[in-house]
Amino acid sequence: MFARPTGCFWPVFSFFRSTFRRINMQTSRRDMLRTTALLGGAALMGTTSTTFAAEAAETVEAGPDASCCPNTIYSNLLGWTIGPQIYSFNRFTFEQGVKNCQKTGARNFEVFIGQRLTDKGDVKVGPDMANDDKKLMRTIMVDHGQVPHAVGVTGTDRKMFDFAAEMGIPLINSEPGFDRLGDVNKLAEEYKINVGLHNHPKPSIYWDFNIVLEHLKDCGSRVGACVDTGHWIRSGINPLEAVKALKGKISSFHIKDLHKHPGEGEGPHDVPLGQGVVGVADILKELAAQRFRGPFSIEYEYNWDANTPDVAACVKFFNETAKAIVLG
Repeated sequence: MFARPTGCFWPVFSFFRSTFRRINMQTSRRDMLRTTALLGGAALMGTTSTTFAAEAAETVEAGPDASCCPNTIYSNLLGWTIGPQIYSFNRFTFEQGVKNCQKTGARNFEVFIGQRLTDKGDVKVGPDMANDDKKLMRTIMVDHGQVPHAVGVTGTDRKMFDFAAEMGIPLINSEPGFDRLGDVNKLAEEYKINVGLHNHPKPSIYWDFNIVLEHLKDCGSRVGACVDTGHWIRSGINPLEAVKALKGKISSFHIKDLHKHPGEGEGPHDVPLGQGVVGVADILKELAAQRFRGPFSIEYEYNWDANTPDVAACVKFFNETAKAIVLG
């Protein structure tokens, strides 16, 4: 079973679900946002980012755009966080990308290593940044009420674990060689930071979920699968069946929908969740039944220069689906 944050979260979820069915909540948007931030932080962020999550929650409560995302409460009640993989905004600086993340209605996101930090200078996001630049990175996130729930897809050496711990990032998505899994497992346990083995399309080393399952046999509970639903479609794998097979072994998601299956003509490209062939709603229902808890990152690799509305549509669909699951 993949390592989960401590605490009896599922009984809390069950209580809130029954409560939501009985009453018409009169909670203000700010109160709801604060509750959601605290639930999400307590359930998912763990010890590596408690202070940062709390600081960001205060900023979300007070910020001018705090009304953007009240519906994340239902996702958080399921133990899920949702937000862009900031690689979706790789045409922009990290600073602008974080602003775009805020515009999508999300409060969490996945960090992309190598993105230019700001439009002033050539500093790039990563473990080699100077301390002042790391401080600026944290300031940018806090100022826009954004909490990193993962970093990837990137390396898994000690330097990366140090960076994740310093920045309050609870999970690293990566594609380490099979011969490195022993070291990765030890570092994950030492730092108490989870790792997701990411499936790029065939013929990458983790393209088939059966390969992931085989290599997870020798790993501890902090190493699991980072599921990319779009890449599974590109590799000819049924995402729902793969998710069922990986029950208890999933750490995180790159959640995608594609406009078609591979075949002749134009290759498949990303579309907003729920508008393609992946079957995202059924996958989310299955994950709720599995009691999966973890981060979902929207890696939207299409319409690069103007895809913020598309990512926002993904966030909206995700949260509406979570609401339907909770209210059942």
